[in-house]
Amino acid sequence: MTTTTLAVLVPLLPFLGAAAGLLLGRTAPGFVRPLAVLPTFTAFALTVLVAVRQGGHTAVDAATELTPTGSVPVELALHIDGFAALVAVLVGLVASCVQLYSTGYLRDDPRYPSYAALVSLFTSAMLLVVYSGDLIVLLVGWEVMGICSYFLVGHYWETPEARAASLKAFLVTKLGDVPFLIGLFALATDAGSFRITKILDEVAHGGPAHPTLVALLLLAGVAGKSAQFPLHTWLPDAMAGPTPVSALIHAATMVAAGVYFVARLLPVFEASAAAMVVLAVMAGVTMAGSALAALAQDDIKRVLAYSTIGQLGYMTGALAVGDRSAAVFHLLAHGAFKALLFLAAGVIIHAAGTNSLAAMSRMTGLRDRVPDAYWTMTVALLALAAIPPFSGFFSKEAVLGAAEHVATGHTAHAPGAAGWIVLVAGLLTALLTAAYATRLWLLAFRGRGAEAPDHGKQPVVMNAVLWVLAIPSLAFGLAYRALPDWFDGGDLAPTLTTSVLATGLALTGGLVTYGAWRHATARAARVPLGAVAAHPGADAAQVEAEAIATHTPAYGDIAAAPDPADPGRLLLGPLHRHAAAGFRLDAVYSALFVRPVQAGASLVRFLDREVVDTYVRGAGALPRLLGAAVRRAQTGNVQTYVSALLAGTVVLAVAAVLVATGA
Repeated sequence: MTTTTLAVLVPLLPFLGAAAGLLLGRTAPGFVRPLAVLPTFTAFALTVLVAVRQGGHTAVDAATELTPTGSVPVELALHIDGFAALVAVLVGLVASCVQLYSTGYLRDDPRYPSYAALVSLFTSAMLLVVYSGDLIVLLVGWEVMGICSYFLVGHYWETPEARAASLKAFLVTKLGDVPFLIGLFALATDAGSFRITKILDEVAHGGPAHPTLVALLLLAGVAGKSAQFPLHTWLPDAMAGPTPVSALIHAATMVAAGVYFVARLLPVFEASAAAMVVLAVMAGVTMAGSALAALAQDDIKRVLAYSTIGQLGYMTGALAVGDRSAAVFHLLAHGAFKALLFLAAGVIIHAAGTNSLAAMSRMTGLRDRVPDAYWTMTVALLALAAIPPFSGFFSKEAVLGAAEHVATGHTAHAPGAAGWIVLVAGLLTALLTAAYATRLWLLAFRGRGAEAPDHGKQPVVMNAVLWVLAIPSLAFGLAYRALPDWFDGGDLAPTLTTSVLATGLALTGGLVTYGAWRHATARAARVPLGAVAAHPGADAAQVEAEAIATHTPAYGDIAAAPDPADPGRLLLGPLHRHAAAGFRLDAVYSALFVRPVQAGASLVRFLDREVVDTYVRGAGALPRLLGAAVRRAQTGNVQTYVSALLAGTVVLAVAAVLVATGA
């Protein structure tokens, strides 16, 4: 079987699994889990085989024209280079782990068949984006992911938080997709094709005609899909969905699509120095702002959500300095440890009966109830904090090293200003990342107070998945040594200056946070939070649904039930309240956009009801009144008719005399 045929089967198998799962979900429920797991695992095996055959060498290209459009042709095309091969392997691995984990996590959920089918469709759409060589085909996968995310984030539709989060995610990402679509058409019009290879060839020969405008239009879609400032606000709220969905969205699909798109079309953005600076500013603000927000969150999943936004900022920062090898390297490393973090968080939420870190900090013995989650999450947090030799250290230092080279003028892939912005923001974020990672670990596993509730043991399959993902979180950082060809032969080895500086900042952030926690704990009064959300023996999905519905600090008043032993409050001081609310960007957007739109809608409704409808009602009322008046004259009395006729004759005669006299 050729590599092209295998590549076609990769997105096709999860799609067929999704279709079969939806059809058989009610009639043959016993087939739902095999149809969810087996096609995804098979697709993962095929991605590995495609990557081995591709070998990081010459890209695999194949295309067949679809129905003629009469203008720019649309082709069903494949373009698989080293980056595509590796990203597809990541997508297949994480999706397989999520499907396997979900069989235990949602084992008693009545909506599991539709959930599993949507996850398979989500996976198929992302694989289509990764392998696609045509922008229109890529756009199909891009939009299907948006639709799937709407339904998956709103899985717990009984809760208003889930309904609001799914709608917000859909609208914000669609807001970015409108200029994104315009940019795609502008790009294809200049090149005369939607084929990625032809577009890159056109860019190499001086196109497009308006590079800055096209690049900025495309960046709007990327900012929405990859949750970059200023369109990042949907991602923390998307935590209202099931934890496995969060792992899939944050680690391998949806948010990774925007970064991957820019990496694939990086020459288009490099054609405009202004666009590269804008990308650097976007990355810098995203990195630092999200790290500060993560340090103030109470919901364990929202901490990880803001962490994802920050790590995506590192990836876009690498792209802003023209190093897509470092960006994709960090995308791959981050995918492994972030999936592990979310899935471990799911186990912890089930064991604690809540997603509140404040509540967990008042529990003793939680880590003893979830030893697998404890050790694997510790590994993932060390990778997140970029502590050597974990994977996050190598990939993050590759990003900072690339920024250092541009800032100091050693390479000229981007303006020096972009290099300095990414380097300074990246170093600051390294300090803050270690701080919030340490804070999460301390509050979740070093609590003091009442004994943690016993909600039963987690299914073995959930814990097994954690250990599978712990392997790349620990060892993938050395991939640049084993897989140089897949990364364009780029030098991904950490530079000495940034390695020492960033690692020192990370250690400082962790130690300072630990000291703040010790100080806050010593003087804090341990006030119990009350009953946790779940009941003993409850299913993990039920625990999470109840935690979402009852955990006020995560989705309501951020000041509710504060934990006096929270080191984040001590470190951020007066900034804590604003950081916990995401610096109130939602309120700003509501004032600038939502309320004016609602006011405009109210005005239109008023004009429609009071003005337009008045004319419509008047147009119907006038003939009705005239008819009523005429109807009154029809009495049926002959004498009345004769009298009216004579009176009319007299009036006409008098009028004729007056007219004649006047003449």
